Amino acid sequence: MEVSGLVWALTIVGIAALLAFDFFFHVRKAHTPTLREAAIWSSIYVGLALIFGLGVLAFGGATMGSEYFAGYITEKALSVDNLFVFLIIMASFKVPRADQQKVLLFGIVFSLIARTAFIFVGVALINRFSALFYLFGLFLLFTAIKLLKPEGEGDGDEANNFIIRTAKKIFHTTDQYDGDKLFTIHNGKRALTPMLLVMVAIGGTDILFALDSIPAIFGLTQNVYIVFTATAFSLMGLRQLYFLVDGLLDRLIYLSYGLAAILGFIGVKLVMHALHENNLPFINGGEHVDIVEISTALSLSVIVGVLAVTVIASLLSPRGKAHNVISSARASAAHYLDHDYTEDPNERHRLYAVMLENEKVLRGLDAKFTDSADAELTELLDRAHAEHAAHR
Repeated sequence: MEVSGLVWALTIVGIAALLAFDFFFHVRKAHTPTLREAAIWSSIYVGLALIFGLGVLAFGGATMGSEYFAGYITEKALSVDNLFVFLIIMASFKVPRADQQKVLLFGIVFSLIARTAFIFVGVALINRFSALFYLFGLFLLFTAIKLLKPEGEGDGDEANNFIIRTAKKIFHTTDQYDGDKLFTIHNGKRALTPMLLVMVAIGGTDILFALDSIPAIFGLTQNVYIVFTATAFSLMGLRQLYFLVDGLLDRLIYLSYGLAAILGFIGVKLVMHALHENNLPFINGGEHVDIVEISTALSLSVIVGVLAVTVIASLLSPRGKAHNVISSARASAAHYLDHDYTEDPNERHRLYAVMLENEKVLRGLDAKFTDSADAELTELLDRAHAEHAAHR
């Protein structure tokens, strides 16, 4: 089905309007969203994505509809995985809690622009070189294998990358935030604030994320309208989702395995499609290979099934629960002690309450699941208790 220019224009205007609404009504004034606010708006954005998908199903037919939902679910799962890195970057730069929304919205807008560019470049290349499906498929298989490898100790320090180190050497920077300003006056000179540097870090990682996500969705559909809209709607509401699942992400200990399975499956699907469309002379004499292609319906079933098993297994895992509690206790205590993180009395009260609840759960866990709780965590919790007692 061909999508008219009018439909394209209305879609782009609608997405731009949602982003503008998000900025002017939620992000422009710095504040820390409540759990209720994050839950309501996350539900609204997911609801809008589902309604849009039903519209695609009604006007575009079953094939377009199933391609959209398969693409949306895959991209949403990948975007949730990206939140892990966003958490690390925020922690590395010690971004004040109230200003994190602005950084996230910038990341979403930048990611949408970067991925849109990748989409149109990808379409142009695919139309000229069908063999690109081989490269996309092999790249996804490589990414899947990489996800299965345990992370090294330095893998999480995404903020300490080459661009940031170079910026700090070339430009005058300061370690102090000045609200949400990108520039400030430091020692009588104009300086870059950490707010600008964290946005650069988020933007840089967004480009890396696009290298995984765009080949993945091209493995499900080559309809550029579906690729664009599924990608855009998967990013919408990511800011609210960050605050909703903050503290729960560590619980999804098997998410990387689930994503590896999905990317591996799509990688195989792309290679099979490439063989079916083959025109490379050194493969089957340049003739198409008579091979069964995986249907969109089967792809959607596999993606939903793998994610369901991954999430359920993670939530039911005793070690996953322990890992989540330890991480949450460490984060809540550290944030409570860091007055630059937040001075909001309500947020500090919430952090202390979360820490107390985590301590209570930790005492009831089997010792074999709490081996990662160390003396450093105990000392951190003791300091938080001492500060709370001193300010009562």
